[in-house]
Amino acid sequence: MSNPSCPVTGEPAVRLVQWIKSRFLIDLWRYGLRVDARSSFGEVTRFGLWESPTGLHFFDPMLEGDHAFYTAFYAHAIERKLWARDCIREEFRLAARSIAPGARVLDVGCGFAEFRRVIPHAIYTGLDPHFAGEGSDADVRNETLRAHLVENRGAYDAVCAFQVIEHLREPTAMFADMVQAVKPGGLLIIGVPHVPSAFTRFPNNPVNAPPHHLSWWTRAALSALAERHGAMVVSIEPVPWGDCDSLLYWMERCSPVRCRDIYYRNRPWWHASVLIGLLGGRIMHALRGTPRTTDEGAGLLMVARR
Repeated sequence: MSNPSCPVTGEPAVRLVQWIKSRFLIDLWRYGLRVDARSSFGEVTRFGLWESPTGLHFFDPMLEGDHAFYTAFYAHAIERKLWARDCIREEFRLAARSIAPGARVLDVGCGFAEFRRVIPHAIYTGLDPHFAGEGSDADVRNETLRAHLVENRGAYDAVCAFQVIEHLREPTAMFADMVQAVKPGGLLIIGVPHVPSAFTRFPNNPVNAPPHHLSWWTRAALSALAERHGAMVVSIEPVPWGDCDSLLYWMERCSPVRCRDIYYRNRPWWHASVLIGLLGGRIMHALRGTPRTTDEGAGLLMVARR
């Protein structure tokens, strides 16, 4: 069997990290987050987690979550207070530093358009078929980026995608469209989950697996993404932990199992570690709040220029 191609560079993966049965992931989603992932998986019986030459980790096959999956996932995440609609992530604050007054900004996969709140000095447009019409007072359109390009090619001073490309089967295709949407000299801002991180060290984490996260990123992978589409990297920096995501930090800190090279195992001690981490993490989050740490942070943020 030949190794699958990296979704960023097209080069063969350098190693297989592990195999994961679809049935196991379906159970993690069902019992951990009460979400049915079966329709997104179809007939696939197992996934390979592979590492590319850039350090990018990706699942093969790369199967995206469908609309039914995301409707259930976000409804449950909000209900259980795993994600708040009005949360301002730290990556938004970092990105806002690069947005000039009066700039036209396109936010791809914008969710509830929280980024709009930290750039009141800019002209904001959001795109998200899953969340358009959710009552936001911002300009959020039920439209794909490819469709939006028909009348808006080269129309924006900055095009952003926060925690979006890791959900896609073809992240390079979306980034290429982002390049087409921004003016020459304009900015491309990408936020991603990364490896190694608390997200990858927490055992049996369904949120970091198909059909939600299809790839885990590195600085080298982000640089390759930009350079292969004619963009110049301005900066790649870790995103500090904030109120929106620090629970995950404490969950990882409290878990007796911390993953290094195997991330999913159907073992009693691993399942017990998830419960211990969740309970301990909630207690520590309530007592200690947002951590002040110099670890890898909650993600990576790249700013590049067309």
